[in-house]
Formats: sequence, C-alpha cells, structure tokens
Amino acid sequence: MALLLWLGSQLSSCWSNISILGVFLTVFTLLLDFMKRRKKWSCYPPGPVSLPFIGTMLYVDFRNPHLSFNQLHKKFGNVFNLQNCWTNLVVLNGYKTVKEALVHRSEDFADRPYFPVYEHLGYGNKSEGIVIARYGHVWKELRKFTLSTLRNFGMGKKSLEERVTEEAGFLCSAVNSEEGCPFDLRVLVNNAVCNVICTTIYGERFNYGDETFKKLLHLFENSLNEEAGFLPQGKAAEERGFNYNNLRLVTADLFAAGSETTSTTLQWAFLYMLLHPEIQGKVQAEIDKVIGRERSPTMEDQVSMPYTNAVIHEVQRYGDVVPLGLPHMTYRDTELQGFFIPKGTTIITNLSSVLKDEAVWEKPNEFYPQHFLDANGQFVKPEAFLPFSAGRRACLGEQLARMELFIFFTTLLQKFTFVLPEDQPRPREDGHFALTSSPHPYQVRAVPR
Repeated sequence: MALLLWLGSQLSSCWSNISILGVFLTVFTLLLDFMKRRKKWSCYPPGPVSLPFIGTMLYVDFRNPHLSFNQLHKKFGNVFNLQNCWTNLVVLNGYKTVKEALVHRSEDFADRPYFPVYEHLGYGNKSEGIVIARYGHVWKELRKFTLSTLRNFGMGKKSLEERVTEEAGFLCSAVNSEEGCPFDLRVLVNNAVCNVICTTIYGERFNYGDETFKKLLHLFENSLNEEAGFLPQGKAAEERGFNYNNLRLVTADLFAAGSETTSTTLQWAFLYMLLHPEIQGKVQAEIDKVIGRERSPTMEDQVSMPYTNAVIHEVQRYGDVVPLGLPHMTYRDTELQGFFIPKGTTIITNLSSVLKDEAVWEKPNEFYPQHFLDANGQFVKPEAFLPFSAGRRACLGEQLARMELFIFFTTLLQKFTFVLPEDQPRPREDGHFALTSSPHPYQVRAVPR
C-alpha cells in the first residue's frame, strides 16, 4: 500500500513538472514568435491579420496564389503585406504600382530573396547564376556578359531567325507525321523550342526521338547535373563572377528562361485557336494574303500582319503564363505610393493584375485580340503589356521569345488547321499553376491545308 502511495505521489509530481514545462515552452515559443514577427513600421502597407507562427499563410491558396492575391487586392488595395511564417512579403498590384516599382524605382526593387529550394536545385547556399542572383556587381557583370554573348550568337540577327525557321520546318514535319489523328501538341512544341536553345548554347539541334535529347530534357526538369569540363579562368575573372559553377548556372538559366515560358505560351495559343475557330480563320486569311502557302514566314512579315500580331500578344496577355513573375527583394529602404518598405522585404509583383487591369483593358477577362488593334485595324501595344516583367530584372530573352512565337505560330497555321477531335470534350480554359500557368492537357487534330 505504501508503495502505491509513493508511486502515486511521484506520478503526480511528474505530471506537475510536465505541466510547468509545457507552460514554460508555450510562453517561450509565443515570445519567440512575437520577437521574430515584423516590426510595426510607420506607414507599412496594410494586410490581413497575421497569426502566430504561420503568419498570413491561411489567406493564400498556394495552388492558385494569384487568384488569392486578386481577392486581397480588392480588400487592401494595390500594395498590401503578407507574412509567410516570419518572412515579410509585400504584394504589388496593378499597372501603375508595378511600373513605379520596377521602372521608376528599379534599383530599389532589384534584389532577389533566397529560397532553400535553390540549394536543392544546385545553386549552392547563395543565389547565383543570373535569373535569381542577388543584385550587385557580380550580377551586373554576368548580365552584361550574357546579353553580349546572346547577341554574338545571333539574338536579334538574321542568323538566329534562320535557325528558328529551320526548326519550325522540323516541327511541321513532326505534326504532319501524326496524319490527322488526335495527339498532344505539348511534347512536340516543347522539343522545338528547346532545340532553338540547344543550337544557341550547344551549337547543334537534336532529333525529337534522340535519347540524349530526351535525357537532357528529363534532367533539366528534375535537377541540374554536374558535368565534367575545363574552363580556363583567372582570379580577376572569378572575382567578377566568371567561375565554372556560376557560368554553368547561367547556361541552365538560359535553358529554363528560353524554353518553358515560350513553349507554354504556344500551348495556350493553339488551345485558343481550338476554342475560337473564327479567330484562327482570320489569322490564316492574313497569312495567305501576306505570305502565301509556300514561302516561310519571316520577322519582316510581322509589320504587315497586324491581326496575327494582335492575336499573339493577346495569347501572352490572357494566357498569363508567369502570373507572379519571379520574386524581388528591396535592395534598400524605399517608399512606394506613400508606403514605407524596408530593405530585405520580399516583393511579389502580381503581373496577372497588370495584364488584366480593368483600368487598362476593355475586356480583361476575355480572349479579345482587339486589345492590340486601333480603330483602323493597326497594331498597337498598351504600356501595361508586361508579360516579360520590366526594369533591371526584365527577361533577357524577350527578343528571342517574340521571334519564336511569331515564326512557330504562323508556320503551323500556314500548313495546318487545328480542330478539336470529335470524341474529345471541350478543353478547359483555366490553367494549373506551378510558377508558370499552363493549360490542362488537351488533344488536337492537325488537318493539312
């Protein structure tokens, strides 16, 4: 009996100690959370209530964050704050706000935040390469070098246009081999766009069935693979960022930026042609009038094809391929539209809110090529057309992307009419988000003209 009483007292004491420890840990973690949460800066942007530890994460649907941001935009205005755990974020919405930040205050918003996933992808414990590199002299040197190298390789010149035209011919042959049967255009388009980058970076293209090419695309989609190689360097060059790892990552950045977004935009383009056959017919009529059925399209034709040019731009606007762009970070303390934003704050530029800004676009939530045509049917481009972002971090490959979109799009519509297979349901017009917004898989039939 005495033993039982002794055990009972020990258990009671133990539970009492555990309770005290639990209270202590709870108070400690709450104090830690309070200390790590953002300071109450004067004139800091408004935002939803931030909860302990998780911040404002419950307010965001991470499968479609741009849709959540649009709802918060309506409630809190063009500039609002969020808190991802203990990380401060500010979301910018609407054309005027984004332009002021990225163009008029470009250096203030030129930095990039660090995300742990970068290390997993092979970027080391620092943001390197060029797309996600921290703002500073190394990034400036690498961007300058990359632009110069791309121009030397033909960007903006006839030589690169000839490569794109040649690849468009291979793409047409691959589409023709489907013999009018239903197929998924995504793989072929992705192969063609990636081959343009391959000819630029590696000096050669690959056959679409080439096993090396397939492996390259697979490795790129999953991770960056270390390769053996020799790159002569000097100490001065390495200090400016020209080391093997950094240049390898610049190559990977070019491969990513030069393939994924363009390929996805073309997938949207042919989806919209399926859903709007009357627009497809008008594009083909303009192609027949200006180019004909035999001659290959050239970039010089673009000036004489306002309707086709308008359709391509509307695909970029309405397709909204990179709805949130890539995150920025404030390089120093700054102000935006009367709000104070401290140095080191992660900035989300809601490009979707720019491309669908109701103050700019007549029918922002419809596919409407007339957004890019004046009363006389001539092509016009509103300033709010920012699919490539703007400012110091604007897309390096914009010229190449424009060339690929025009030549691939016009070449395929010159040779084929794209129709929905009879046994297929009408494709969904909404996309699925994973940094880029892509169409749900769909089948097409390519009928030779």
